[in-house]
Amino acid sequence: MDFTFTEEQQAAAEAAKAVFSGVAPDGVPSPALTAGAVADDFDRPLWRRLAEADLLSLLLAPEHGGAGLDAIALALVLRESAKVLARVPLLETSAAALALETYGSEAARSALLPGVGRGEVVITVASNGRTGHDPAELSVAARQDGDEWVLDGVHTAVPWAQAADLILLPAHTGEGRAVLALVPRDHDRLTLADQFSTSGERYARLELDAVRVPARDMITVDGCWEWLRCLLATGTCALALGLGEAVLSMTSDYAGKREQFGHPIATFQAVAVQTADRYIDLRAMEATLWQAAWRLGDPAAGGPLPTAADVAVAKIWAADGVRRVVQSAQHLHGGFGADTDYALHRYHAWAKQVELSLGPAAAHEEALGDLIAAHPLG
Repeated sequence: MDFTFTEEQQAAAEAAKAVFSGVAPDGVPSPALTAGAVADDFDRPLWRRLAEADLLSLLLAPEHGGAGLDAIALALVLRESAKVLARVPLLETSAAALALETYGSEAARSALLPGVGRGEVVITVASNGRTGHDPAELSVAARQDGDEWVLDGVHTAVPWAQAADLILLPAHTGEGRAVLALVPRDHDRLTLADQFSTSGERYARLELDAVRVPARDMITVDGCWEWLRCLLATGTCALALGLGEAVLSMTSDYAGKREQFGHPIATFQAVAVQTADRYIDLRAMEATLWQAAWRLGDPAAGGPLPTAADVAVAKIWAADGVRRVVQSAQHLHGGFGADTDYALHRYHAWAKQVELSLGPAAAHEEALGDLIAAHPLG
């Protein structure tokens, strides 16, 4: 299987490296020293630089001011963002924009997508549902009433909700179909309550009480939520990979300089074995990530199993792999790894948040088993 990136994808990655090169991972207070959120808003100056570099319009069609690229390009950019713990809703806005581009109404696309590419419209996605364990679409009921839809229910742990202009959220109809609704953050029937992530970011609990949404802002195409859910999961795997690569680099640099008994600890066999194992984790995370991203762009190319199977494999490796990489880094750094003046503890908090967002690997293994049972390979 050839995962060679196209020139356009490589250019997107290089542009992302240039933009993120000036970002400091410790630009906000440490989550270990902050009772609430580390900041009330995301990094707006960085958001403007991303827009100026055309990185917010990568996935949009040319008629909406974009480059028409795919999930692989998004994953490459997200990978770079995670290396510096970039505090921007890049995954959520890009995924929501691509969902609108692919499944939304012409009216919604024309009204919103050019503004997304210019950084003027920020969209987040509610994907955790009420508990984070049950299917997210079941937490909100949607019924059609003339030219509008009426929404009732709750979503929790919605990232960047207080700073977003719009929230794209899944819901279910009386017939059990999953639909997507685009709701203004300041809707008078929408209540937001503060929540805080493990990484110290400000999240929100959404309560919808007879929220009315015009039909143009609804996506009712069969499979739209499953597709968006897979895209969000794949993007989160890209964040895990970038974060893990940055942590392994920090660990290698530290182990090469830290001396015990007159020798760098990197020369000790036990240290070398641990770092080699973590390198293998990252390479497995990388291979499964590109497989999932490739399938999102070409669902029919992967054989009898659906795209969700490749996404499940990527989630298994990302959830377990990022945890192992950060745990080994903390161990090899010793007490220095817990120093709040050193960035490693921030990466640890972000890695834990990513792991929680992905969910336990065992659950994905069970889902993968169900998919294999339902789609015999013989």
